[in-house]
Amino acid sequence: MDQTDTLRVRTEGGDVLGMVEDGVRAWRGIPYAAPPVGELRLRAPRPVVPWRGVRAAHEFGPIPMQRRGFEHMGGAGDTTPMSEDCLTLNITAPLAPARAPRPVVVWLYGGAFALGGSRGPLYRGDRIVKDGDVIFVSLNYRVGVFGFSDFSAWSTPAGPLDSNVGLRDQVAALAWVKRNIAAFGGDPANVTLAGHSAGAMSVLCLMCAPVAAGLFHRAFVMSPAAQCAYGPQRHAGLARDLLAALEIDHTDMAAVGQTLRHLPADRLVEASFHLFFDKGPDAYPGVLATSPVIDGDFLPWHPVDAFRQGKAHPIPLVIGTMAREGAILDKGLPLLPSRVNRLDAMFQATDPAVRGRVAPAYRGYPSRRSAIDMGGDFIFWAPSVLIAEGHADVADTWMYRIDYATPLARLMFGGATHALDLPLLFGTTGEGDLGRLDLFCRQTSKRVSQRFQGAFLNFADGISPGWPTYDAGTRLTRIIDTTDREEGDPRAALRVAWGDYRGPL
Repeated sequence: MDQTDTLRVRTEGGDVLGMVEDGVRAWRGIPYAAPPVGELRLRAPRPVVPWRGVRAAHEFGPIPMQRRGFEHMGGAGDTTPMSEDCLTLNITAPLAPARAPRPVVVWLYGGAFALGGSRGPLYRGDRIVKDGDVIFVSLNYRVGVFGFSDFSAWSTPAGPLDSNVGLRDQVAALAWVKRNIAAFGGDPANVTLAGHSAGAMSVLCLMCAPVAAGLFHRAFVMSPAAQCAYGPQRHAGLARDLLAALEIDHTDMAAVGQTLRHLPADRLVEASFHLFFDKGPDAYPGVLATSPVIDGDFLPWHPVDAFRQGKAHPIPLVIGTMAREGAILDKGLPLLPSRVNRLDAMFQATDPAVRGRVAPAYRGYPSRRSAIDMGGDFIFWAPSVLIAEGHADVADTWMYRIDYATPLARLMFGGATHALDLPLLFGTTGEGDLGRLDLFCRQTSKRVSQRFQGAFLNFADGISPGWPTYDAGTRLTRIIDTTDREEGDPRAALRVAWGDYRGPL
């Protein structure tokens, strides 16, 4: 068979021609929906616009609109291509044609629902494909004001505005995968949805979204920002504040949608970032202002509630966090309630009695380190425990915690922190900006990466990741370090102190 025969693939939008690079086949920048521009801004994605002839799928598409300057965190650098016309996906496959349909991994990037894209070198997935004989799919979804601000309270018949637009993009991409991935050698009945941080929370949301049922069959959830979904009343308040910053009269229903659709994209980005990111952590303590909305339609329940009540899709789940989630974010993207004043304000506005339980459980509080750990645990770890114990009643569930940290990571962050699991999963330890942390211990990091990636690939292949399932009785958790081990109910005192506290809703 000529190599070109395996690179030219027919999709529902038209033919695409991939390429061979670094020992894998790759198709990049394939549209999975129509460009969400003009009257389609702030609307649910529409079907892809077909093209004629053969589309060269050699270049990544532009990433979603966002503030520049966060390339080190997976976002946009000064020259990163960026556009509202961003709804594309990328497929990487082994060089050899499949003898049988291969497992499919779909990846959702993180970035606080306001940053990120699929074109960065960290998310290429080449090593996952080579080591696991899987099909790897990454995709862009709208972020920030374009994907995770909720203006649906101002929707009118003449100018409709949709909720959870970024999550709807993800569903559209998964539906595209279901309809088209067989042509690339993938098995549409064997899809693992994986994500990190906001991408991990997106996975949890889709596990609770009725419209996403059957689009994926396993979930691998890394450091989910699991507290970060809020009700329509809070989102409407955040939207009113943004409209005021944009000098739009929120009482004029027709003008709101019309103006939002026609404002320059850069102005929307800067106004929302200035309000929600520069001022937001103090103005809205404990709230991530760009985030999913519990709209009663696409997302009927908060994911934590849905999992605790057994309402999430009953599929196998692996969920885990880092030992010190908040440390790197406090330095690079200080959005968490990881300052004493923010924590105190959050507890005071929600349930002051919780502070009396939680604060004494953190050694040294109100020290800087303990406040950072408290904020990270609130957003990531504590809700993950609630999710795992609820989901364990309806489907196989595994929990892990990564304690592995290189000497430089311990020096800079005090331990294993947010995002340091990404090179472990993607097999890129010792490479790129994060790879500098592996100085003096590259072989050790590589061995930890091989074990963690191996657990992931086993899971994607329908096998156990390699440790006992989680349940509310034993709470067995895999601790990933230079030597892995299982631990029952790790950090039990902190778990009891947090209880079922949910923070701002």
